[in-house]
Amino acid sequence: MTAGVLLTGCDTDQVSLATNAKANQPVPPKLVAAMAEKDMDLQSPILVRLFKQEAELEVWKQTRSGQFALLKTYPICRWSGDLGPKVREGDRQAPEGFYSINPSQMNPQSAYYLSFNTGFPNAFDKALGRTGSQLMVHGDCSSRGCYAMTDEQIAEIYSLGRESFFGGQKAFQLQAYPFRMTPVNMAKHRNNPNMPFWKMIKEGYDHFEVTRQEPKVDFCEKKYVFDAAKPADAKRDPVFDASAKCPAYVIPEDIASAVREKQAKDEAEYAKLVAKGTPVARMNTGIDGGMNKIFAAKIPEGSTGLSESAEGTTLQMLAMAKAPGTIPGHVNPPKPNLDAVASAPAPQEEPVVAVPATGTRVASAQPAEKASSGGFFSNLGRKMGLGAADTTATATPAPQQATASVAPAQTSTTPPTAASRLKAAVTRFVPGHDKSKDAAKDAPKPAVAAAKPAEPAKPDARLAQTRPALKPSVSEGTADSGQMAGAAPIVQSNSFDSRFSAMK
Repeated sequence: MTAGVLLTGCDTDQVSLATNAKANQPVPPKLVAAMAEKDMDLQSPILVRLFKQEAELEVWKQTRSGQFALLKTYPICRWSGDLGPKVREGDRQAPEGFYSINPSQMNPQSAYYLSFNTGFPNAFDKALGRTGSQLMVHGDCSSRGCYAMTDEQIAEIYSLGRESFFGGQKAFQLQAYPFRMTPVNMAKHRNNPNMPFWKMIKEGYDHFEVTRQEPKVDFCEKKYVFDAAKPADAKRDPVFDASAKCPAYVIPEDIASAVREKQAKDEAEYAKLVAKGTPVARMNTGIDGGMNKIFAAKIPEGSTGLSESAEGTTLQMLAMAKAPGTIPGHVNPPKPNLDAVASAPAPQEEPVVAVPATGTRVASAQPAEKASSGGFFSNLGRKMGLGAADTTATATPAPQQATASVAPAQTSTTPPTAASRLKAAVTRFVPGHDKSKDAAKDAPKPAVAAAKPAEPAKPDARLAQTRPALKPSVSEGTADSGQMAGAAPIVQSNSFDSRFSAMK
């Protein structure tokens, strides 16, 4: 039977999998060889795990023994939002939780090369009134609530899912987490308001860790239930409803005891970490998502955002490493969400402190290098008899320059403008932001900075101006040179509107 398949995703039309070249790319020979080494069959079932903080996607595959083993880990090029679950449409959050991916959710005609729908919202999300749609794993390294890979990566992942369906798997499980659910990470985020939800999905994480089997997922009383089975005296399997009272069920003792043992060890380690004062993770309000370090190292002024670099590894060390796929020219590294920053309360100003020295030092929101640099060169010029030395690239007379040099003391009591708050937020929240560049840029012209009135914040065009020419993406997409840094690329109005579902 010839099946016309309508799959969910970005900008799709009714197509046939049999005639779509992108969707029918073979699994790379190197990956097939890796399967053979790990005792896996090409068409055996798969399972996918995602981690935001580490910016990694794992593909697990069932071995001939029946257990799952890790086949390959893919660095995530871009994810958006914050650590925590998706709550409502438009919040830019990438979902967290357990989802099921069937053939109808595979999209061979995606505007983002290839994609598959995560299935958000699941029954648990709906029971809590959470809203959202078209949350994908796709290519193009661009995210507005999705997990974005490179085109080359999604082609591989898509081919693995396709082969598992050809092998008889009806759906593969997608597990999405804020971070690896280790005692260290749980201790670092112990004050996060999402912790009750994270502890609940950690139960499923632990089930998989101890069994290496896909955990059976059910919902009742607005919570997750893992590996539930009917009681010994029951005549039929329990029926679950995410919003209703839980039916009678049991968890097989071999699984339950193994999970209890793991959790006891985790809790003991967690208690030790808290007792010795493990620092709580800093709340990065306003930063929009993350990016794996291997991609951030390839982008001018790139940042991992809410994702963490490997300990002891800097972006400079990774600059010469080969990127796993084509990075499109329009990619935006994680930066503060400008709307969130603008609506956030103004940061507290430091108090003005008088210091018994040759001059009065005034605390300001600018880095210390800026103030000290201007004063040093100004004093040096006077000592050398160059009282009218031009340190602001202007022809300002010496008396006016002296007046300008004390202007910051007068402006320190002025309420911060939107532009100054935005600059302070960027300096404070963006990991890897080089303050010395700001100092070098601003120090030579203090008088001009003092004389000019505050201007509204303008889109940062430096990224587009400084980015070197990049290899075009596989989908032959073009960069939007007028796009504001930190914003997501504009997609067609009919994106995600058409879908295709496999005929059974």
